[in-house]
Amino acid sequence: MWCMPLFVWTAYMDNLEVRMIHEKLADTPVFACPEPYKFEFYKAGREEDWLRIHQLSDQWNVFTPLVFVDQFGKSKKLLKSSQYYLVDSAGVPIGTATAWKDARTEYSGRVHWVAILPEFQGKGLAKPLLSIVCQNLLAAGHTKGCLSTTTARVPAINLYLKFGFRPLIQSEEDALNWFQFERETGISLPQFK
Repeated sequence: MWCMPLFVWTAYMDNLEVRMIHEKLADTPVFACPEPYKFEFYKAGREEDWLRIHQLSDQWNVFTPLVFVDQFGKSKKLLKSSQYYLVDSAGVPIGTATAWKDARTEYSGRVHWVAILPEFQGKGLAKPLLSIVCQNLLAAGHTKGCLSTTTARVPAINLYLKFGFRPLIQSEEDALNWFQFERETGISLPQFK
């Protein structure tokens, strides 16, 4: 059977919004950050790094300084213990993710805005980044987690699935979006919730 390469699929797929949940964050795998990389928390001025990382790694959204303010408000004190930056040996941020609270659902621990610069993708760095965010959510008392993504982000969805996140189905539109993802990628999804 002939299969279209993953990078070609994403070029033809619709970029549909989907949500994923994790029933037991304590079961997520733990990955250490490989040398020479390390994690740092948010500090003053990191908004520019966040914007740069997302502008260069995300082809589906437009990022301006207002996006950072809209997503994180003026919670800079909270960011100092929940927003991570993956930095290289020179201390330059190359990735970011945030452990956030989502008051919209019972899955209140939220993995928020995960991104790694394109030239550092595919090096196994997303695993420790996602791992540290999940560990932060656990330490903050969240037993369940959630995240939002889009169906064109196939490598990200694969990573989330490996960490135990599952599709969240709350509407017919959710079911159709996940069905289309499964049909177009050939990735077998776990039982829908």
